Amino acid sequence: MKILGIETSCDETAASVLSEGKVLSNIISSQLNLHRKYGGVVPEIASRKHIEVILHVIQEALDLAGITIESLDAIAVTKGPGLIGSLLVGLSVAKAMAFARGIPLIGVDHLEGHLYAIFLETNPPFPYVGLVVSGGHTNLYIVKDFCNYQLLGKTRDDAAGEVFDKLAKLLDLGYPGGPIINKISLNGDPARIHFPRAQLSTEFDFSFSGVKTAASYLLKSLSPEERSSMIPHIAASYQEAIVDMLVDKTFMAAERMGVSTILVSGGVAANTRLREKFMEDGKTRGISIYFPSPHLCTDNGAMIAYAGWKRLQRGDRSPMSLNAYSRKDLMRIS
Repeated sequence: MKILGIETSCDETAASVLSEGKVLSNIISSQLNLHRKYGGVVPEIASRKHIEVILHVIQEALDLAGITIESLDAIAVTKGPGLIGSLLVGLSVAKAMAFARGIPLIGVDHLEGHLYAIFLETNPPFPYVGLVVSGGHTNLYIVKDFCNYQLLGKTRDDAAGEVFDKLAKLLDLGYPGGPIINKISLNGDPARIHFPRAQLSTEFDFSFSGVKTAASYLLKSLSPEERSSMIPHIAASYQEAIVDMLVDKTFMAAERMGVSTILVSGGVAANTRLREKFMEDGKTRGISIYFPSPHLCTDNGAMIAYAGWKRLQRGDRSPMSLNAYSRKDLMRIS
């Protein structure tokens, strides 16, 4: 069984070929430099770039895997959530290829792909608590088996990655903010400034608006000289507040659900402090922590192909009328 996975939910054009769950190729074309000057992803520019490069990316994935399109048994493609224009590019190409070859089409939820990314490298035991944390999502799940999960909580405002981007913008550090804040934080004191950690009545939901607002007010109160000297400490303290909220809620969920395994995935899962804190606390609490390698934390076609393969195994197929959606929570599947 050889399956092609296509991912175009935001600003990465990605394609991957898997054979029985093993990665034969995983190609990602990033638009980062294209959007950097705008301080964020511009949807129309993103979709136009996907149109430009998607066929080249798919061909490169096939070539690296050493196969032709005639050897494919199925095509998996991200159907949402994401930028509609971007999603429709990938979806249209996947439909055309599946129709022309007469092979199954499997629409995959982007968040489901992140929940399965770890299985491209290792096999954590079920059940586990899964935290998907990125620029667009901060969702917490209990995953009982493949295609069997339930949403426990999510952010009520900004996603964690978006909050990092906003601090970087306030500090004129550039885009994307997450890697920049992560790097600058290495030279700062995370205990220098106390940023608020939101406590919500719904125990597994997140809120990052308070820490963002606190940072904005702090920066307004500083002179240019103070601001310049405090940047590493602001970055480190801000990062620590976000990491604390993510870690505390996730461990709370694991303990309440009675599971001893946690998976953290999505773009923010590449953050070194987040990884460090999860590993430290996991060791103390006797809970196993799993992170995909950094290249599998970002959006990629391999995770989509894997999720599609698992859905194909249970008989799932998508019709040619399959459409994209921009916003939708992966709620409960069993």
